[in-house]
Amino acid sequence: MQTLPDNQNDTTDADTKSGPTDMSLSKETSTSRLTIDSLIDAQVDFMQQWLLQQAEPLALEAWQWFGAQPLSKYITCDHLQYLMKDWLLNQPMTDVMRKDIRDILHTLIYHPINDNVPLSELVDDNQVETLANYIGSHEQQRNVLIHTLVGNETFADLLTQTLYHAINDFMETTLDKAGGVGKLMKLGRSSFEKATNRNLDEKLQTYLHRNIKDLTRRAEANAQAHLSNQEVARLLIMGWDRIKDQPISELQTYLNDEPDNSSIDHIEASIQQSYNRLRLSPYLHSLVSASIETWYTNHHSDTMATIVSSLHIDEAAMKQCTTALLPIVSDAIKTPWLSAYLREMLQAFYTQPAIKEGLALNHD
Repeated sequence: MQTLPDNQNDTTDADTKSGPTDMSLSKETSTSRLTIDSLIDAQVDFMQQWLLQQAEPLALEAWQWFGAQPLSKYITCDHLQYLMKDWLLNQPMTDVMRKDIRDILHTLIYHPINDNVPLSELVDDNQVETLANYIGSHEQQRNVLIHTLVGNETFADLLTQTLYHAINDFMETTLDKAGGVGKLMKLGRSSFEKATNRNLDEKLQTYLHRNIKDLTRRAEANAQAHLSNQEVARLLIMGWDRIKDQPISELQTYLNDEPDNSSIDHIEASIQQSYNRLRLSPYLHSLVSASIETWYTNHHSDTMATIVSSLHIDEAAMKQCTTALLPIVSDAIKTPWLSAYLREMLQAFYTQPAIKEGLALNHD
């Protein structure tokens, strides 16, 4: 680089000459350009090598700097609202992701290891006991459930129709086999209906319904009286004790795994249908907005490092992450596109008028 001023002097003197001297000027200018190109190539190579050597400490220093910045300096509540609502919720789940979910669920449910692992591996006995006691302690909800199952009109009507058909079928079958006696009984039934102007079937159904409604009320009262908190919890625990030693693969018996009738496909499709309906509903958007505002109010003054520490991401974790990502960074630094960008940047630097003037290259 110390020879560049000499080149400038030679070029200035050559401006007053003609003929062969012009050829000399052209040659010197070409030499100067090659020198700059060579300099740029050397700088690009140096920068890439330097970045390769300094990639890990640079990444850690960048993390330390970023971790010290407060959340509110770069991210606002509106940013998070946009991310969650306008981007995530407004976008349906892609078919590729849905297929991956179905395939992963199939792998988990039908994995051979499920044949040798009991259900108790998934749920601890203490968890079941805690849940059973919690359910049993809600007496009002339990009574509502019993009334819904036993004491409602639909259940009484269903039981009435079931008993009526059973009695009617028994009578018809018995009368057909009774011969003359059966015919006599049918005649008596016909006479009864004419005398009372009422259908015997209707009379029987009314009788059954009235008495069954009374029976269901008694059954509901007995269930509410005898199913105490302790009894409900005991029944739940007993039910768990009967199945907890069965293998997890026992759950497969409740699923279909046929290509055209896959339970996993049906479950995933049902979840997707619910998700697609909810993700666009004003109800869910309101809840998401309120949740984001609550979270941001709690953490807007925290540093980035404090926030990610809740995910167990600290400097040690970042060192491990940096080590894992170094091969990717190294390959990226070596790529031709980075070399091209660096070369373009340096060329733009050296073509600045002030730089060219300082390097005495403004003669061309």
